Amino acid sequence: MGDFNLNLQTAEEHLDGDDAEGDVVLGVLDGSTPPEEWAESIARGNTLVLAIEGDLNKLASSFAREVKDMGGQLMHFRKFLIVSPPGVDIDTDNL
Repeated sequence: MGDFNLNLQTAEEHLDGDDAEGDVVLGVLDGSTPPEEWAESIARGNTLVLAIEGDLNKLASSFAREVKDMGGQLMHFRKFLIVSPPGVDIDTDNL
């Protein structure tokens, strides 16, 4: 194996300055939480992982358009709805 020059002491200087903000919020999408709360959480930079209990289209329709209009993404994955804020992409390459 050839020489490999890696200076870990200066590696931090080359990292992106944009630190991730927001939290991953776990919840249940069953109609008991007001849709405004989900949209406000996304607006604050949080990513939602919501277990779906009921009709997804009916439950998510009340906040999905607002999330999309602000630049967020929604993805149905198995029995969950993943909702990301603007600037956080949902990577589906491994599916």
